[in-house]
Amino acid sequence: MNLLASKNRETLLTRLANETFDLLLIGGGITGAGIALDAASRGLKVALVEKQDFAQGTSSRSTKLIHGGLRYLKQGDLKLVKEVGSERAIVHKNAPHLVIPEKMLLPLIDGGNYGKMATSFGLWVYDILAGVKGDDRRRMLSKEETQKREPLLNPDILKGGGFYAEYRTDDARLTMGIIKTASEYGAICLNHCEATKLLYNEGGITGVKAQDHILDTSIDIQARYVVNATGPWVDTIREEDNSLKGKRLHLTKGVHLVVSHQKFPLKQSLYFDVPDGRMIFAIPRGKITYIGTTDTNYQGKLEEPHTTLEDATYLLNSINKTFPSINLTMDDIESSWAGLRPLIHQDGKSPSELSRRDEIFESGSGLISIAGGKLTGYRKMSQRVVDLVARKMKRTEKCKTKDITIKGGDFESHQAVRAYITQVGQQLQLEGLDTLVAEYLVGNYGTQTQEILAKYAHLKIESPENTPQLTLALAELHFCLENEAIFTLEDFFNRRTGRLYFDIQSVKALVEPIAQEMQIQLGWTEAILQKNRVNLQQLMGTLETFA
Repeated sequence: MNLLASKNRETLLTRLANETFDLLLIGGGITGAGIALDAASRGLKVALVEKQDFAQGTSSRSTKLIHGGLRYLKQGDLKLVKEVGSERAIVHKNAPHLVIPEKMLLPLIDGGNYGKMATSFGLWVYDILAGVKGDDRRRMLSKEETQKREPLLNPDILKGGGFYAEYRTDDARLTMGIIKTASEYGAICLNHCEATKLLYNEGGITGVKAQDHILDTSIDIQARYVVNATGPWVDTIREEDNSLKGKRLHLTKGVHLVVSHQKFPLKQSLYFDVPDGRMIFAIPRGKITYIGTTDTNYQGKLEEPHTTLEDATYLLNSINKTFPSINLTMDDIESSWAGLRPLIHQDGKSPSELSRRDEIFESGSGLISIAGGKLTGYRKMSQRVVDLVARKMKRTEKCKTKDITIKGGDFESHQAVRAYITQVGQQLQLEGLDTLVAEYLVGNYGTQTQEILAKYAHLKIESPENTPQLTLALAELHFCLENEAIFTLEDFFNRRTGRLYFDIQSVKALVEPIAQEMQIQLGWTEAILQKNRVNLQQLMGTLETFA
């Protein structure tokens, strides 16, 4: 049985209610997903519940880079740089379709944060710590070479540049890939299922009471060990456990803006100075360029961080001062996203100075909580948690995730991924579809793209009156219903396909036929259909407008 088929939800709820698990995870972001895979691959019986959708919180709202953290080198955190730098190569090997080499250009400017000598030495150390080899090692560029790589840079203040290796990803798709891989090892992972109450026996935690928001039913889930991997909600769970003592979370908000690549036609990903001394990324991605991030304290509602007018103005001003020929305005913003960083509080430090290290907290009841950390370091964070649980269980199996291929990543190399994209692009051209669609499909689904193309061929015969674009979207929908546990329009248009961030105009064209097909496949009432329409429209409004 496919544990992530939408139709199998009732069966999974029955299993969750009737079985006892070795490990129960609260939270379906990248950390919970990573722990589920690590534990299940070691032979533990694993369950995971997530009150929203998989990756709906921080794990779909990052800068979408698997990077080594150059800024942390500047802060002197060599151990963190070494760990996440090394992890980049592992995650790229295990998911070459999702983790894509992305050369980064760091322009050196008059009065900037980085001088030429310091940058050259820093990037050299960065390469050594991260184990970077061959052509990926850093290069220092002259002003002319830097300008050639990115003509939009302001020549009046440009002095040269550093050119180094990073990796780009889609954080939500990476999380989903790990969830799917964990599921293949037997982990039961349920989204839209909220842990509403912690359960105890003689003072020790034994599980949770969970409310399923899709089938509107409540169950008790029993487990030997419970891990709180809820990101920004970690302290909420610790408070319920009466164990919120000592170190606490410090939430900061990061915002990204999306504009048309035609309006901001970067040739090259950049990491550049802005006037207030911070550093910002600008990354071209297909039809768009995205810009971020901010780093401000956050005290609002955890479920609804959003981009304010102040956030958007700050990023636009930063871009326009660095690239005076661009002149971006509010009208140029196509979409945006805002995410929270669940960092560990340190007295007297600003948001940008706070450590990105993770920490594990154990309470007297036995609840294990993990907080902090970075997307890049998810696998080592997961290993530390599962090692702890394994010691408690007196199990001796070692971590295997260093060599586990993430679902869809069955490629020998990045070159094999590129060859597959070319092959898919040729197929799609015959259908009248843009070759960029091949990048999108393979970048999201890897080798599973072939399943979607097979569904496309079937639907094309079944409904020849549909456009190729609609037929392909419906094929994606059917694939996700069968393999990726989607239950709302937002699940599909945001975290499965990325369209809300990277192609929001396509959502407006597809929303109604997709909604009607989901109604048929999931048995929605008219009220549920309308609720999904309204929720999606409201979300799109927050992504496109700022107050």
